[in-house]
This record gives sequence, C-alpha cells and structure tokens, in this order.
Amino acid sequence: MPSSAQPNPALPRTTTRPFQGLWLPLITPFDDAGQVDHLSLAALTRHYSQSSQGLSGLVVCGSTGEAAALSAQEQQAVLDTVLAHTPLPVVMGLSGYHLGHTLEWVSALARYPLAGWLVPAPHYIRPSQAGLQRWFECIADRAQAPLIIYDIPYRTGATLSLSTLLALAAHPHIQAIKDCGGDAAKTQALIQDGRLQVLAGEDAQIFSTLALGGHGAIAASAHWQTRRFADLLARLSESDLPAARTLWQGLQAMIQALFAEPNPAPVKALLAAQGLIRPHLREPMMAASAALQQHLLTLERAAR
Repeated sequence: MPSSAQPNPALPRTTTRPFQGLWLPLITPFDDAGQVDHLSLAALTRHYSQSSQGLSGLVVCGSTGEAAALSAQEQQAVLDTVLAHTPLPVVMGLSGYHLGHTLEWVSALARYPLAGWLVPAPHYIRPSQAGLQRWFECIADRAQAPLIIYDIPYRTGATLSLSTLLALAAHPHIQAIKDCGGDAAKTQALIQDGRLQVLAGEDAQIFSTLALGGHGAIAASAHWQTRRFADLLARLSESDLPAARTLWQGLQAMIQALFAEPNPAPVKALLAAQGLIRPHLREPMMAASAALQQHLLTLERAAR
C-alpha cells in the first residue's frame, strides 16, 4: 500500500474496556515441510474459541506466534485463517524498526476487522524517549484499530519510561499496555492513572498485576488448561483472593516449566504431546530439550 495514505482522524476515547480478561497469544504451527500448517491452525483456533475456554480474545503473530520468522505474506495468511475460524476479537502483532514500512503494513491490513494492534518499541535502534513516543503516535494515527503498547525491553532493547507511557495514554487510539517491563512501580502507576488497560505480559506476574487492579493478561501458558487461567482472572476481578490463590498455586509449576526454555518451544512441545500440532519451530528457535519435554508430560499427567 502506498505510504501516502492519510492518517485516521482522532476518535474520542471510548468508555468501554475492550482488552479485559484473558487473551491467548496463539502459536503458529508448522508442518513437516516447515510451512505454516493452516489445517492445524484452524483446528487450534476453533478449539480455543469455544465459549467453555473462557478467553476474551486471540493475539496472532506475536512473539509466541514466531512472527519474526514469518514473511509478510505468511503473517497475512495466518490472520486470514484465524479470522475465518473464530468469533472472538483478534489482535494482530506488529513489530519492526522501519517506520515507513510499518505504516504501509498497517494500511495494507486496514480492511481487516481487527480488535487491535500489539505494538512493541522498534527493536535494535534504541531511540530516545521522544523517538519512542513518535513511533507509537505515528502508528496510532494511521491504525484503524486501537493500539496495545507491548512494553518488552528485553526483546526490543528500548525501555519506555513512565512519563512516555503517560504521554502516550493521552492518544485516543492507544488504549492498553502488555506489561513485560519488570518494573512493579511503573505497573502500579499505570494502573492508578487508569487511562491504559494494563495487561500482564509475563505469565509469572498475572496474580500480582490483577491483584493490584490490572485488567487482564496475554498469557502463552494459557494454551494449557485455558479454563483454569480464565477462572483465575475471574476470581481476581471479583476480589476473591482465597479462591484465586488456590488456582494460582495449582498453575505455578506449569508456568515455570513453560518458560524454562525459550518460548514457544515448551508450549509447542506440550501441544504436540497432546496431538494438536507437529512440534516444529523455525530456526534459530530450537525444540524443547528432552528433559523439559519429560517434565512437561509429568506435570500434565499430575494435573489430570
């Protein structure tokens, strides 16, 4: 799409909270030839979209979806498949470091009924706070759907300061943050400010973020026992801490195991053991170690 597309007019900030609850960052399955396995992807999408799972929505082409290893055409095809097989809201991952190309991609997908864009800071470049603010505002000006800021400095190399995030919260198209920043004080300040919906992005921080007043989570671990994760968030939103603690304690061992090696290898190993996908990743991502796979199976059997 031409980069001369005009920015969207600013919309008034809605009073609805569209990014509450549990969102699943869907993996991208590959077949034995290393291509995207759209049959498995469609089946996974239908499986997780059942109302009994309790999800609020799906996130596609994020880091769990190995988006960095997918071409633009493959990402668009993944989005097509997911949208064709779910009634749930869908958020699309959007990462890069070339602003012009990023804006072209936003324009190219403008016709899609997205619930939002999950947008990290530009990786590798490490711009100033002013440059980071400009990056998100330019994308928000162009996007048809609202932005979720993906604050994950250990992947991007760029740390978003609290003052920058509060400035971005004033933009009507920037409505939420996936919080992987590892700064509890910043998390609490954003929750207290109230303009951005704060979503736990580190699975180990789901309980603390929601207990502090956060709005939800984007949790790769929720590929396993999805309903239990949804119930945890529901209990926390109701301030039922005793029930939430019991649920949380039962999830801890699996959450730790699913991040014992680089994501999404452990998740894919577990799903493959369940017969839902083939266990393939794209290099340089490698399969989970044999020892971890055995540990995951032991935890899975114990939880039945």
